[in-house]
Amino acid sequence: MAQVLCQLPEIKDDRLMVGVSTSDDGAVYKLNDDTAIIQTIDFFTPVVDDPYIFGQIAAANALSDIYAMGGQPKLAMNIICFPNCLSTDVMTKILKGGHDKVTEAGAIIVGGHTVEDDEPKYGLTVTGFANPNDILKNSSAKKGDYLILTKPLGLGIINTGIKADMVSNDTYKNAIETMILLNKYAMEATKGVEVNSCTDVTGFGLLGHGLEMAQGSSVTLEFDHKEIPIIEEAISLANMGLVPGGAYSNKKYIGDNVMFSDDISETYRDIMFDPQTSGGLLLSVNESNLEDLKQNFKKHEIKYWTIGRVLEKGDYPILVV
Repeated sequence: MAQVLCQLPEIKDDRLMVGVSTSDDGAVYKLNDDTAIIQTIDFFTPVVDDPYIFGQIAAANALSDIYAMGGQPKLAMNIICFPNCLSTDVMTKILKGGHDKVTEAGAIIVGGHTVEDDEPKYGLTVTGFANPNDILKNSSAKKGDYLILTKPLGLGIINTGIKADMVSNDTYKNAIETMILLNKYAMEATKGVEVNSCTDVTGFGLLGHGLEMAQGSSVTLEFDHKEIPIIEEAISLANMGLVPGGAYSNKKYIGDNVMFSDDISETYRDIMFDPQTSGGLLLSVNESNLEDLKQNFKKHEIKYWTIGRVLEKGDYPILVV
């Protein structure tokens, strides 16, 4: 999408704080000195069979972009594509799942749009608000920062395993809990701590969204693969070849920008390219603020992992060691 948008006429508006130039998680428009509006959209095909759970996952994924930019979602509109061969009861359950997750976020759904399609798709447009001084970007990581991740990797692989009926009940439940968990709680736990940069890890995988942060910030991100959290069963599934096509698409698009240490297996490389569904936040924080952030996360019972550092810009935007 970014490659297409960059060919269109440049958008010039003094109030546009974040547009398409940095491939950020949403657009930010300054209304006045106290208020900026954040706008985003996301929708996709079902990742689980249960329509209510699918609605929750899709909504949590769409809401995540607002949190990744330091904002609070307030308004949402449904986007739903639906085949006429399915019962409208299925649509109702999808919309109920989305409604309940938006309500948990403290926002409201005010309408939407439906079109007939051969395959169901669901998501939201979301409008959020923040003080302009509190906006977080994916393009402001600083040399010396530590990199923090708030959800484990492997969700795309697990979802592929779910479709093949090759995932244990415990892993299925764990994956669902991870995907429906709002990034609201992790973002709330950062309050009072200066965070330099943030993005959420979704369809482009850890390395894709890391690349956007590295290029936007003119730095190199170094990830320690031994510290990166992975849903355990995703490793065995990846070893069996149950890797979604999106991982290979990410690898094709991103791969030339990543330097791996020789001792990192193809399985671990695939997992780092794995497209995440409603993944966690990737935060860049200065060493002086790191301990305060960790204490806040512990206080709010937020899972987190320190997975790397921000280095001076080198030959590669991404290093995995």
